Amino acid sequence: MSLAPSYDPKSFESRLYAQWENAGHFKPTGKGESYSILLPPPNVTGTLHMGHAFQHTLMDALVRYHRMRGYDTLWQMGSDHAGIATEMVVSRNLAQEGNGETRDSLGREGFIGKVWEWKAQSGDIIERQMRRLGASGDWSRSTFTMDPQPSQAVIEAFVRLYEEGLIYRGQRLVNWDPVLKTAISDLEVENVEEDGFLWSIRYPLADDLTYEHVERDADGNEVLREIRDYLVVATTRPETMLGDAAVAVHPEDERYARLIGKTVKLPLAGREIPIIADTYVERDFGTGVVKITPAHDFNDYEVWTRHKDEELKGLLSGGLINIFTPEAKIIGDEGTTSYGSVTSSAMEALDAGIRDGSVIESIPAKYRGLDRYEARKAVLADLEDLGLLVETKPHKLQVPKGDRTGQVIEPYLTDQWFVKMDALAKRGMELVEGVDGKPGAVKFVPPNWINTYRHWMENIQDWCISRQLWWGHRIPAWFDEAGNCYVARSEEEAYAQAAAKSGGSRPALHQDNDVLETWFSSQLWPFSTLGWPNEQAMAERGFDRYLPSSVLVTGFDIIFFWVARMIMATDHFTGKIPFKDVYITGLIRDKDGQKMSKSKGNVLDPLDIIDGIALEDLVAKRTSGLMQPKMAEKIAKATRKEFPDGIIAHGADALRFTIAALATHGRDIKFDLGRAEGYKNFCNKLWNATRFVLMNTEARDPGPGTRDSGKHLPVTDAEKWILARLAKVSVEAEAHFAQYRFDLLAQSLYEFAWNEFCDWFVELAKPALNGDDPAAANSTRHTLLHVLESLLRLLHPLIPFVTEELWQQIAPRLGIAAPTISLQAYPTAADFTGQDYARAETDVEWLKSMVSALRRVRSELNVSPSRTVPLLLQDGDEKDRARVERFAPSLSFLLKLESIRWLGAAETAPASATAVIAGGGPGPALQLLVPLEGLVDLDAERVRLDKEIKRVEAEIGKCNGKLGNATFVQNAPPAVVEQERARLADWNTQLTALREQRGKL
Repeated sequence: MSLAPSYDPKSFESRLYAQWENAGHFKPTGKGESYSILLPPPNVTGTLHMGHAFQHTLMDALVRYHRMRGYDTLWQMGSDHAGIATEMVVSRNLAQEGNGETRDSLGREGFIGKVWEWKAQSGDIIERQMRRLGASGDWSRSTFTMDPQPSQAVIEAFVRLYEEGLIYRGQRLVNWDPVLKTAISDLEVENVEEDGFLWSIRYPLADDLTYEHVERDADGNEVLREIRDYLVVATTRPETMLGDAAVAVHPEDERYARLIGKTVKLPLAGREIPIIADTYVERDFGTGVVKITPAHDFNDYEVWTRHKDEELKGLLSGGLINIFTPEAKIIGDEGTTSYGSVTSSAMEALDAGIRDGSVIESIPAKYRGLDRYEARKAVLADLEDLGLLVETKPHKLQVPKGDRTGQVIEPYLTDQWFVKMDALAKRGMELVEGVDGKPGAVKFVPPNWINTYRHWMENIQDWCISRQLWWGHRIPAWFDEAGNCYVARSEEEAYAQAAAKSGGSRPALHQDNDVLETWFSSQLWPFSTLGWPNEQAMAERGFDRYLPSSVLVTGFDIIFFWVARMIMATDHFTGKIPFKDVYITGLIRDKDGQKMSKSKGNVLDPLDIIDGIALEDLVAKRTSGLMQPKMAEKIAKATRKEFPDGIIAHGADALRFTIAALATHGRDIKFDLGRAEGYKNFCNKLWNATRFVLMNTEARDPGPGTRDSGKHLPVTDAEKWILARLAKVSVEAEAHFAQYRFDLLAQSLYEFAWNEFCDWFVELAKPALNGDDPAAANSTRHTLLHVLESLLRLLHPLIPFVTEELWQQIAPRLGIAAPTISLQAYPTAADFTGQDYARAETDVEWLKSMVSALRRVRSELNVSPSRTVPLLLQDGDEKDRARVERFAPSLSFLLKLESIRWLGAAETAPASATAVIAGGGPGPALQLLVPLEGLVDLDAERVRLDKEIKRVEAEIGKCNGKLGNATFVQNAPPAVVEQERARLADWNTQLTALREQRGKL
C-alpha cells in the first residue's frame, strides 16, 4: 500500500488501533523486567474530559516507551463505580425521562438495576474514547470496582480491619448533604464566602440570677455598667439554638466568672442549659459569650466532648440534640416518615430518640417539620416579639457547600463507620519520607508535592467510610433485634457468629443498609486488580510481578483522597508499596487560565478536537442541561465567536503532542487549541518528509546494511552531521522520559524532526541525490531512510498513529520485516557507541550558518529565490577556505549561486550586502559579499531603505517618550516597562542595520 498524497488522520487512526488490539500487542508478555502503570479508574458518570485525555496520554507514552525498551509492560485498565456521582447522574436521567420514575419509587433493587444499565452504557463510551486517543492498555484485564474480584477484596479488607480493631461504629458529627441525604468527607466540602448576618440574642439567666455587666473601650475606659439578668449570644444560625446544650465563656473572663456553673433558660424551648468555661471562647470577640450546639457544629462538639462528664445539674451530658431530619427540616412528630427515602442504619439511633420523645419534647411544636431556613425566619420573628433579639448586622461568613450539589452542608450527628487512622498514617509517612535516615520507598515527582502529602497526613482524622446510599459496596455487617453487630465475609458467616453468641439459635438478622465510601474500594486498586486476596487469582494476574507498579500518574487534587490511602492500605494488607513513583500532573485549564466547567462554557471534549465538530453541534453540546436560558444564550454567543467554523479535526496525534508539549512540572496547564493546530502541521510535515524520502529511494539501491547491522558508513558530511544529531536527541529522549519531562521531550523531538531532519537534512541531501557521485547518492538514500525510521521510533510513544502509518512504508526499504513499530526497539545512546562525527557536526553547522546568512541577504534585497547570484568571499582563514571548497556544490545548489570567488588581498569589494560569519580560526571573520548591480533597482532600494529608516526612527521616538515619562515608569507593571525597554533595544538594532545597508548604497 502506497502512502496517501496528503495527511488525513481519520483514514488510518482507527484502523491501526484495531490492528494493534486484535494482534494482542498491548498484553504483557511475561518476559523482561516488569513495568506497570495503574490507570486512575475514571468514574462511570458520562464521558472523558480533557483532564483524562491529558493523564492518559502521558501514561500511554510511558507504557509505549517501556514496551519498546523491552520491558514486560502492564497498563491496568478499569473504571470506578463512583457512588455519589453515579447516583446523582442516574437520578437526574430518571427525572429527564419524565415518566414519573424516581429513585424512591423504584426502590433499592430497582434503582440499582437502573444504575447497572447506565454503567454498561457509560463504561463502553469511556473505553471507546480511550481507544480513540490511542491508549495501549490491556483491555482483557480491565476491572470495574464492583466486579466480583474487587468486591471480594473490599469485604476482606473491611473484615480484617474490623477484627484488628481499626474499624469501629460510633456516633459522630459528619458533613451531611441534605440533598443527597448522606455523609460526605471534609474534602468534598467547599467553603464559600457569602454575605450573611450576625444576630445577637438574649439568653435569660435562670433562678432570677443577676450580675453587674461592665463594658470597656479599646483603651480600657469604662463605657457601660449595669445590672443584667441575661447573657447576649451572637450567632449566624439562630435556628440551631433549638439544639443548644450550653453557653460558654472564657475561664479568665472576669465579667462572667461568678456565672460559671449556673444556667440560662434557652429562649423558645424553655430548657435550662449550663454556663461553662472553655478556652475555645474568644474574650474580645463580640460579647465573649457563645452558644454550644454540639449536634450541629464541629467546634461545639469538641467543647461538649471536653465537658460532658462535668456535674452541671446533669444537663450537659444529655446535650446531643439533633434537631434536623436528613433533608435539613426540623424533626417532626412522624418519626422516620420525615426522613424521605433514607432508611439507613445511621438513622436508627436518631429515630429511636424521636419515638421515645426525648428529642421531640425539647422542640416547640410550631417549628416541627419546617425547612431549616423557614425555621430561621420563624425563630427570628418569635425572638423579636419576645424582645430577645438585640441586634442584626451584616456579616461575612464561610458557608460550607457540597461540591456535587452546591447545597449548604449541615454538621450532623449520626452513627457511622470509621477507620482509625493514626497508626496507618504514621506508617504512610515513613513510606514516603523514610525512617532512621533511609529514604522513603515512594517518590513524588515533582518532589515539592510531598509537602501537601505531609500536611494532610499530619492533620489526619479518623475516616468516616459509610455512606447513606444504595449504589456501592454494602457494608458487611448484620444486626440482630438486640442491636448486636456481626461483621462477616458473608451472611452465612454472620449467622454462624450470631448462633455462637446466642447459644445455637438462629436469630433474625438484617444487613446494614449503608454502603462504603467509593475511596474505600479505590484504595485497594493496586492489589485488588491483581487478584488479592484470592491466591489463585493473584498467581494468574501476576501479583508478585506487577506490584509495586512503576509509577502512578495522577492529579494533585487527589493526593489525600486516593494516593495516601493506597500507600497506607497496600502496605497494611500486602506489606508492599503500591507504586515506586507518583508523578503529579497539573490541572488542565482553558487558554486564559480559567477552570474548564459547564457553567463557564469553556469545556473542550477531546474527541471533538480529534474528530472535529460542527459549530451548531458544539453549541448544543455546551448549552445542553443548562437550566438558565440567559446563561445558555451567553455561552452560545461566546462559542460562535470563538469557533465560527466549528472545530476542525486535528487527529489524535496532534492532541497528544500538544498535551506532551504542555506537560511542565507545574500546577496549571493552559490548553490553547491553536497549539493543536500547530502540531497537526507538524504531523503533516513528517508526512511530506516521508513522501520525499520514499520518492527518492524507490527502486534504487539504498546502500548496504540494515538498521541493526551497523555496517553502513556514511559518505557525506551532511550524513555524519544528522547521525550525530540523532545520537544526541536519542540520549536526550531517554533522559527526559526518566525525569517525566514530557515538555522537554516534545521540544527536543520537535526541533530535531522539523528543523534538523525535515528542513536541513532534506535540503542538504538534495545535492548528493542529484549529483554525479553514485556512492554519495546511495549512501544519502540509506541515511535518509535510517534516520527517518529512527525518528519515527523516537516519536512513536507521543504520536503513535502517524508514526506507525509512515513506518510501515519506510521499514521494508531497510529490509525490516516486523508487524508494528510499537514492538521495535526505542533508540538509545547505546545504538550510537563508537560513532564520532564531531568534525562533521562543526563543519555542517558552519555550512548552515553560511546558507542562512546568504538567504537572509537575498530576502532583505528582495531577490527572487529562483534568480542566480554571484558570491564573493573575503577574509576568513584556512578552515573557511577548506570548507568552501568542500561544500561548494552544496552552496551552489542550495543558494542558487552562479559563481563563488575569493577576493584578492588588494581587491576592493563592490557595493554589496554583507553578512559576517565567524571563521574557524584566529584570523579575520569571513565576509559574504553579493554584488547588487543587475540584481536590484538601486534607486528603488534607496527609497525603500529611507522610508523604513524613518518608520523605525518614529517607533524609537515612541518608546523613548514612554520610558522618559516618570509616571509611566513608576506606575506601569514592571513587566510592561521591561517589555518597552526590550522593544527599544530591538528597534535600535534594526536602525543600525538599516543605516549600514543605506550607507553601502
